[in-house]
Amino acid sequence: AGTAPEAEALVKKAVAFIKASGPEKAFEEITNGKSFKDRDLYVFVYDLNGKCVAHGANAKLVGKDLIGLKDPDGKPLVKMLVDVATGKGKGWTDTVKFRNPTTDKLQTRQNYIERVGDYAVGSGYFKD
Repeated sequence: AGTAPEAEALVKKAVAFIKASGPEKAFEEITNGKSFKDRDLYVFVYDLNGKCVAHGANAKLVGKDLIGLKDPDGKPLVKMLVDVATGKGKGWTDTVKFRNPTTDKLQTRQNYIERVGDYAVGSGYFKD
């Protein structure tokens, strides 16, 4: 399983790629390529209104407005990401419960977010 430093490094790699090649090409690679996926680690990108623009674990989410999405405990999954991006610019979210794509189990997850322009770029790791 991926670790917190690995998740943070993956976000920094994605941020550099977005800046170097532009959002359109980067979002395509994040969603459909292999560069930003490693075991249970993957990159996701939301605009600052909560619309998914790239997702390394679930391409079906791309294009959807998910600002209202909550975890089983009622924590605002996407709003939390956007709040870090618009507030501090980068950092870790609170823990949430989320489906692990490799085990298909609901697990405790923490996400690292960095803002690039009008986007929140993130990845997370499963703590349990």
